[in-house]
Amino acid sequence: MVDRMLLDTLRRSEISASEVLSLVSDVSLSDLMAMAASRRDEAHGRKISYSRKVFIPLTQLCRDVCHYCTFAHAPQRGQRAYLTIGEVLAIARAGREAGCKEALFTLGDKPELRYGQAERELHEMGFASTLAYLQEAARAVFCETGLLPHLNPGLMEADDIANLRKVSISQGIMLESASARLCEPGGPHFGSPDKDPARRLQTIDLAGQLSVPFTSGLLVGIGETPLERISSLLALRNLDERHGHIQEIIIQNFKPKPNTRMRHASAPTLEEHLWTIALARLLFRPDMNIQAPPNLSPGVLDMILAAGINDWGGVSPVTPDHVNPEAPWPHLARLAEATAECGKKLVERLAVYPAYARQYARWTDTSLQKTLLGLVDGRGWPRSDEWCPGTRGDPPADDLVMLREEANLPPLLSGSVGRIVAKAQSGIRLEEAEIVSLFEAEERDFTAVCRAADELRRSVNGDTVSYVVNRNINYTNICYFRCQFCAFSKGKLAENLRGRPYDIAMDEIGRRAREAWERGATEVCMQGGIHPSYTGAKYLEICRTVKQFTPEMHIHAFSPLEVFQGARTLGISVDEFLRELKKAGLGTLPGTAAEILDDEVRAILCPDKINTAQWLQIMGAAHRAGLRSTATIMFGHVDRYEHWAKHLLRIRDLQAETGGFTEFVPLPFVHMEAPIYLKGRSRKGPTFREVVLMHAIGRLVFHSRISNIQTSWVKLGQKGIRACLEAGVNDLGGTLMDETISRSAGAQHGHEMAPKQMEDLIREMARLPRQRTTVYGDVTHDRYLASQNPPALKPIVTGLDDRRDRADVPEPRATAFDMT
Repeated sequence: MVDRMLLDTLRRSEISASEVLSLVSDVSLSDLMAMAASRRDEAHGRKISYSRKVFIPLTQLCRDVCHYCTFAHAPQRGQRAYLTIGEVLAIARAGREAGCKEALFTLGDKPELRYGQAERELHEMGFASTLAYLQEAARAVFCETGLLPHLNPGLMEADDIANLRKVSISQGIMLESASARLCEPGGPHFGSPDKDPARRLQTIDLAGQLSVPFTSGLLVGIGETPLERISSLLALRNLDERHGHIQEIIIQNFKPKPNTRMRHASAPTLEEHLWTIALARLLFRPDMNIQAPPNLSPGVLDMILAAGINDWGGVSPVTPDHVNPEAPWPHLARLAEATAECGKKLVERLAVYPAYARQYARWTDTSLQKTLLGLVDGRGWPRSDEWCPGTRGDPPADDLVMLREEANLPPLLSGSVGRIVAKAQSGIRLEEAEIVSLFEAEERDFTAVCRAADELRRSVNGDTVSYVVNRNINYTNICYFRCQFCAFSKGKLAENLRGRPYDIAMDEIGRRAREAWERGATEVCMQGGIHPSYTGAKYLEICRTVKQFTPEMHIHAFSPLEVFQGARTLGISVDEFLRELKKAGLGTLPGTAAEILDDEVRAILCPDKINTAQWLQIMGAAHRAGLRSTATIMFGHVDRYEHWAKHLLRIRDLQAETGGFTEFVPLPFVHMEAPIYLKGRSRKGPTFREVVLMHAIGRLVFHSRISNIQTSWVKLGQKGIRACLEAGVNDLGGTLMDETISRSAGAQHGHEMAPKQMEDLIREMARLPRQRTTVYGDVTHDRYLASQNPPALKPIVTGLDDRRDRADVPEPRATAFDMT
């Protein structure tokens, strides 16, 4: 209680440095560190991060004369003032080969204002300033190597920051100290105009105004007092509270170096360093990243961790620390060991921290977004493998090993995750934050979450794995909506995508349904684009045609968007149109067009589509009309874990009201041909860990509400669905016969999985195959026999549509409608 009261007091926005000093003066260092470590753990858990970087010293000339610095020096005979672009790229390429993702540019402040050589070289290269040359060097590194530049160029004006933002993922300037006293004669910053703390704070403020993820921090032990250290921390906190842009605070300990004016100065004691780290942790927001360079604290890394840091900073396997060349980087393996010895896990991050990577639209220039999104998962951490949904590549071995080799070990759920899982197993509705925590599960927590989901699967479904023999009939791929994820729909704005526009004739729809029946199918699954000439009458005609050709075939058709479109074009309510569809033979609805049920995401992904409330209203109306449906989620593009959690809860809440959902079907985003990915505005689908967790967490969230969790063989392939079968899945979906939507997006797993293939896979998993109907009933014996040795499919007739360039395509409208 005392700790919480002290923490709350320290976080008061109006608190002064002297008040802070007075509050902590009676607190022992060990207690202060314990409070800081606890606060760190609340926000960051076991993770201690680092960035694998390459260090590029663009120039070591500087107009400042800091009395402790060995990085900057005067021009030397026979040595260029600046690295050439070729030299810069050589360093960057070596870093890329060593697995680096960050290019850290460090340089002296405006050397052209002091040294004629610097001015001449810049003029010869065609640049007006060092900052202009830095922009070109960073651009070259990014374009040629894909490394993400982080820039430390010193003082900048707004235009400088804005220009460098176009070529850098993050920027930084060490405040070092907010004490102007240190700039006076005898102080370490005397004669260094760029070390004026007011001007440095102004640069940091401008970076916040321009939405630049920024690094700053203190250099401890250069002559400042404890009160001045606190003032410096509060000055940075004030700027971060204003803009939220300071992504990390470095607490660096001064080391006296030979051949400097401060070579005889005393280094700060370890206690001073630890005290400043702990205080920084307590003064800033809980999720602030507090960093201390590991190469400057050899032998005491455990103490540094105990003081509350959550980040070791950039560590290079290629280049030395040019600012502290006497202090070699620790080997990453040794750093991981030292971190593990303290009960923490070393994890790699990018030069931009996960919270800023997740909010990339605000914090990253558009020119960098495609590369950034290709590197991260839904949390903003680096992807750990190259696997993507739809590809034939094997899922990552590490995740498969965790699922299988640890199956006989006792679960090691962390306290909070364990409590959340226990709550879900009891059938209680989880909260959004709890679901987000489950999506963040890693290592043994990941395994335990999956095992808990599979235990629920076994208790609800036994060891039976079901599937349905069905045929996909996508009656048209012409659509006037402009969903940014869709590579299936065609129109005059989509000619670059796969295939030609088509509109299938009614006789062909009927023929395909009859052929499917002859091959043992009990269901036709029908969806299509929103054709500009379609009205609700067309959807009714499709149903009647299928029933005319195959009276006993179950029709699983029409997304809520198509239902909305059909009702609007007929001028009737959704309720009335659903009744008409049911009379015409519609049996159930697919839960597609849901994508992510959150309007923040839909505004980017499908802005002209029905919104979240409308999708839920239509599904609720269908359920009340006696039409059951599936529930889907299409994830791994521009969404985040909190969006996934909201989606799952909205589905669960509607199910609690109507009971109409038969199954939950996760659909991982297939990126290869998707417009939003080709434009550089989305991730390349979820990671394999995220895919498996979506199925497992679906089982946990929907326990006692939705009994069936389905996986998509089209998107995951056989190895992927095997993993999901160990994480709560009990259904493999349909055999499909004609899958086109995922293949249009680039999926490579074929267009049909025959019943024999389904059953062989299920038996290999020591499970019992069961062929089912759409609503999970038993199929008749004759239907089962017909499905076992089906004849080959006849060639399909698409009916290529030459009306695709019509000028009268209506504007899409997704307005409110009458639900009565």
